Amino acid sequence: MIVGYQGEWRSYSDQAARELFPDAVRVGFGGFAHAFGALREGEVDLLVLPIENSTTGSVLPVLDRLTRNLVSIIAEHLVRVRHALIGLPGADLEKIKTVRSHPQALAQADDRIEQAGWEPLAVHDTAGAVRLIAEMGDVSAAALAPPETAADHGAEVLAYDFMDRPHNTTRFVVLAPDGREVADDADKTSFMFATAHTPGALALALTELGLRGANLTRLESRPAAEPWKYRFYADMLHRPGPGGVREILEPRLSTLAEMHLLGTYRAAAQP
Repeated sequence: MIVGYQGEWRSYSDQAARELFPDAVRVGFGGFAHAFGALREGEVDLLVLPIENSTTGSVLPVLDRLTRNLVSIIAEHLVRVRHALIGLPGADLEKIKTVRSHPQALAQADDRIEQAGWEPLAVHDTAGAVRLIAEMGDVSAAALAPPETAADHGAEVLAYDFMDRPHNTTRFVVLAPDGREVADDADKTSFMFATAHTPGALALALTELGLRGANLTRLESRPAAEPWKYRFYADMLHRPGPGGVREILEPRLSTLAEMHLLGTYRAAAQP
């Protein structure tokens, strides 16, 4: 099996893919678009991508691509993210000027970076940021990345647990080509919907979902294809198995103008 992820070796996405599929061949891609394209063209069998973080919220480049690609979420996995501030040998915290990392990682340490007076510089990946500062050879440049990436590039950990919130956790999803069957233990469904343009349509839709037994764990609005129109991404818990999701979504809710199932899978245990 070939499993794709976004980033370089030892990135958090690589860690998630390794924990989920320890015997698989893992392939990293520089960007999310390239990763989705690899699944679409059959270059990989599955994708492991971040979709949500407990500090910064949704990973929008992934979320927005779910309905543009024929994919299904077949599993989720939680990774506790503990960034290390990494610099070159001889680096001094008081002389650091810039810190590089993936935009999500920088956002998860935004307050601490601002307080330190450093310039955040976004790059494609956390592990890649360590490689970049090693290649630069600049002791005033640091990176935010998993602590084990430091030794790979002859760098040093300047500070552990460098983030704004101690609960910092990223939720990853496993994506497969569309059309997977619902497993008997699958008790969580992700879906996208749009409501009719009538007063109270969203409230009525949420009420009907609740009456059918859905326990919504997430709801987020995103721009639709037409200007100033929105659709909603939702996650819900329900009775396990194909029957559990059918009793909530069938027949289709009368208040919905559109609905797209993104996948039904087993909810991950909290770390």
